[in-house]
Amino acid sequence: MNWDFFEAIGDVASQSSVYEGGLRFAIVLAFVAAGEWIAEKAGTLNISVEGMLLGGAFAAAAGLHITGSVIMGILLGTASGLIIAWVQANMSHRLTADQFVVGLTLNILVLGVASFLNSSIRLDTTRAHVFEIPWLVDFPLVGRALFGQRWPFYLIYLVVPLCWLLLYRTRWGLEVRAAGENPHAADVSGIHVNRRRRQSIYVAGLTSGMGGAVLLLGQVGRFEDTIVNGQGFIAIAAVIFGGWTLRGAMFGCLLFGAVNSFRLTLPPLGYKINSELLSSMPYLVTILTVAIIATYARPPAALARPFIRDLE
Repeated sequence: MNWDFFEAIGDVASQSSVYEGGLRFAIVLAFVAAGEWIAEKAGTLNISVEGMLLGGAFAAAAGLHITGSVIMGILLGTASGLIIAWVQANMSHRLTADQFVVGLTLNILVLGVASFLNSSIRLDTTRAHVFEIPWLVDFPLVGRALFGQRWPFYLIYLVVPLCWLLLYRTRWGLEVRAAGENPHAADVSGIHVNRRRRQSIYVAGLTSGMGGAVLLLGQVGRFEDTIVNGQGFIAIAAVIFGGWTLRGAMFGCLLFGAVNSFRLTLPPLGYKINSELLSSMPYLVTILTVAIIATYARPPAALARPFIRDLE
């Protein structure tokens, strides 16, 4: 079937479902990106967020199964992300193991453990109830996407401002930024660089674990070991896309969410396009945008560089 690209964009943009789907995908990325943004501002590159997301989703499913409470599921999912972050932080910034190797190993370990437990235990899970904000939910096109979601969705409205306040309105945040820009100067001024880096990874673990819980309890409703499917890596790309600013990272999450919703909306509207190309579209956009933006954006000066005082 021949079709005009711009006509397809217009058709998709007129569907309220595309905004709902795009926001649901973007919100999970936003939870991860908010914490990863803090971690990268401290000079760490935390690729284990993929495992934190998956661990958070599994722990949330187990918490709901055991207690019957969505709130307990979210709390356990958040705690699971923190535990994985503790391993990442202490292996990388206390024992000075390579942070990329540690992150990759944790991702594989969490996937293996979650897959084994999921095949051994039948978890009865469900999704949280929908909470609509009166009047706001009636806005054309975007009202239901922003104000008519399942209630864990709205936690993002607290997490993002809190992350910004933490980094830019506290002494701790100032020290974290110093650790990422000039760790040697920060050390001379009395800042414990590796401690701040570990703490920034803990924040990333908390937000990523919560994101995994929101993914399960606010969207999917059932745990599968493929539930994350690379979203942690896309969130890291969103931070790079945003030039290591929180505003830019959130815009990146919205962009990747829109691309994913766009490719899911095309087939129901009758547009014929190669299914493999559609499936790869979010990842292609991720690679292209990161390749372009990373050329111009300035990362934290000490990003991914370990700090060892003995080598001064």
